[in-house]
Amino acid sequence: MLFEDEEDIFSGGSPKKKFFDIVYNANRNLVELELDRLVERLCLMEMILEDQMGEEAMEREIQRRTVEESVELENHKMSKYIELTANILTQNE
Repeated sequence: MLFEDEEDIFSGGSPKKKFFDIVYNANRNLVELELDRLVERLCLMEMILEDQMGEEAMEREIQRRTVEESVELENHKMSKYIELTANILTQNE
């Protein structure tokens, strides 16, 4: 796994841990803005999938991929934490 050594990434913690460290200490308005963008994007993607597949088929596909692609999912989540952390930090300067 790409992010296997949680204590080595960013010298002292996983991308997820660093993200939450930043969220708790960065400017609240910037964090809210970035989280709102993330939720908006998630909602749009759900709407697209529901339109294309239907809600039940979408939920089945999510469950299937959660199990079958767990390593890729974890890697993608860690990449997303890194992206969100970078977005917040660059706006917080």
